[in-house]
Amino acid sequence: MAELMLFRQDADGRDVELSGSTVALEVELQRRVEAGLEQMLGIRFVASEYATGPWHRGRIDTLGLDENGSPVVIEFKKGSDSGVLSQAVSYLSWLDSARHEFEALVRKVLGAEAAESINWRRPRMVCIAAGFSHHDRVAVQWLPERIDLVRYRVFDGGLLSLLLVDSSPGSPSAASSRRIRGRDAAVSSAPTAPATPAPTGVGLVPESLRDLYAELDEALTAWGEVEVAVLRHYIAYRRLVNIASVIFRPKHEAILVYLRLGPDSVVLEESFTRDMRGIGHLGTGDLEVRLVSAAGLEKAAPLIRRAFEAA
Repeated sequence: MAELMLFRQDADGRDVELSGSTVALEVELQRRVEAGLEQMLGIRFVASEYATGPWHRGRIDTLGLDENGSPVVIEFKKGSDSGVLSQAVSYLSWLDSARHEFEALVRKVLGAEAAESINWRRPRMVCIAAGFSHHDRVAVQWLPERIDLVRYRVFDGGLLSLLLVDSSPGSPSAASSRRIRGRDAAVSSAPTAPATPAPTGVGLVPESLRDLYAELDEALTAWGEVEVAVLRHYIAYRRLVNIASVIFRPKHEAILVYLRLGPDSVVLEESFTRDMRGIGHLGTGDLEVRLVSAAGLEKAAPLIRRAFEAA
């Protein structure tokens, strides 16, 4: 199982490992994550302790909408309780049967635009607990739903860590898949030579950009386990959150990459990098990188590395 180790320098300059612990009350963890939901997980808050009605007879810890428009069910356990997985699956079944109810809730909380852009092909659940059993992790790989298992720890000084220990993109028929399947699906479904992105989305890679995109895909998936989600308007590369969003501009023979990286930490270069804060665009990420050649991709490699290292 993935293990996170944190160290703090003592007065003598030696690194001392911090000892993590769990919360005393489950609600402490829930309220803290909900307060920073978008910053921590890339998920917009929709509801807390939401009752699922007399038939399901449940209460969902947190409902949200992620940065790719997917509905999200989040369940918390302060300890290592394997019941969190079956509970979350049950709530995901409720979500599928209550689409109009969820859409109305999103409309009320986040507005009409968010409600109209919900991606029902990619509902997702996030289970946050102190730990998960071997059986939980095996089950995740066999269940058809999209599931993230996230382990938490709290440390002295108000530190909270969230570690993605396992993730499943769902069934092969889902719109998302891991690295190779996602890229191959995007490339193999591409039309011979489209002049503009196909109406079904930019997951259809233009012929003129296939070679450059193949190299970009290698660069974006070189940093461990990365989920590739081929969406309607862009291709997302994500772990717990989107690290990069890829959009094709075949008329300009360019690929735009939006990275989850602060523009203030980069020396911006005209026609190569751009600060997108406050500028509406498809995908997510505040730093735009414009690629037109393999040389440009090589120059962008340090930025890609920094984005993944910070994730």
